Amino acid sequence: MRNFLYLFVLTLLFSCHEDMPKQLEATTYRAVLKVNDTLDMPFVFEVKSPTELIIFNAEEHIEVDEVSYKNDSVFIKTPVFEGFIAAELLDDGSLSGSYIKENLNRVVPFYANKGRTRFKVDAQAKFDVSGNWETVFSPDDDAHRYIGKGIFKQDGNTVTGTFRTTTGDYRFLEGVVDGNQLKLSTFDGAHAFLFTATVTDSTMQGRFYSGNHWQEPFVAKRNESFELPDSDSLTYLKEGYDKVSFSFPDSNGNLVSLEDERFKNKVVLVQIMGTWCPNCLDESKYFAEFYKQRQNTDLEIVALAFEYVKTEAQGFENIKRLTDRVGITYPVLLAQTGTSSKTAAQEKLPMLNKVLSYPTTIFIDKTGQVRKIHTGFNGPATGEKYTEFKNEFESFVKQLLEEE
Repeated sequence: MRNFLYLFVLTLLFSCHEDMPKQLEATTYRAVLKVNDTLDMPFVFEVKSPTELIIFNAEEHIEVDEVSYKNDSVFIKTPVFEGFIAAELLDDGSLSGSYIKENLNRVVPFYANKGRTRFKVDAQAKFDVSGNWETVFSPDDDAHRYIGKGIFKQDGNTVTGTFRTTTGDYRFLEGVVDGNQLKLSTFDGAHAFLFTATVTDSTMQGRFYSGNHWQEPFVAKRNESFELPDSDSLTYLKEGYDKVSFSFPDSNGNLVSLEDERFKNKVVLVQIMGTWCPNCLDESKYFAEFYKQRQNTDLEIVALAFEYVKTEAQGFENIKRLTDRVGITYPVLLAQTGTSSKTAAQEKLPMLNKVLSYPTTIFIDKTGQVRKIHTGFNGPATGEKYTEFKNEFESFVKQLLEEE
């Protein structure tokens, strides 16, 4: 598969014409990632200049400034993440190529034409899905079954919202209800999600697709009072442990641990994350700003990056890209390469009962005691839940900082 990726990119690089190299036009494109032969995962982007564009997912606007050209091909890389789009610029102004995640050996066919309609609508919406939905993914598969909460707003045919789960949210989803068919999608450079479902006024029967490599069924029922389990109760210290300990390298090759002088007698937040993870990116943006506003206080943050790239050099390269882009000034350590397995992560942190989610945040007080472990992150796509999280987070950190 890796040889195929290289061959694909080289083919694009050298399939040149003798005339002036083409560039993206300053217009709006409707892009499609092919889930399978019959299903498209659409998203919309607007080209501001030949080297700048914006990807739209509901309220989310992702500014992309890593756009390059070679002969008649364009290469689009979203901020922070590894994945990129490589496509030929065709004579009619359309694009044809692939979305590639090299280290995971994943290739998804990609096409784009001028246009701004995400999903075509053929019929008036028969139902309004606004509200809260109690959701079960893979309901008949005990090994993969998990719960979620759908949160949606509908205006005519247009729907926005997300699915929250115990480990995070499914990003800014945007789509339509076409008759009795719900269609939602998002693309952020790391994840390409498509949700389809047949809906009634109180039920959903659907399917969730992640790129072209994973799919699963889901069912949902309207339930305005439904809540997910408490995110502070899912991960905890195992019996026999009273503290967290680790020793991982920073970008200079220095081993960093909680025994270091900079962490003594301070409140410490340990962020378990990965540079490939959009929910972690949301949390990292929030943490970076929160930390900058509290410089010269008794607060420290340290992130542990669990990376699926093959080598440490690639891992540190991804960490630098994240810290530079987001403006992170706290240390981000390389905890693991070669896999993003949560089981493998738990083996690196054996004092935890399990690692359920990237991200997970461990709150440690000034005496070194673990006071709370928060699983997942309710990002901006969750609306009021994000505001609620920030209020609770800031109040609890303030409490820890005020303790003697």
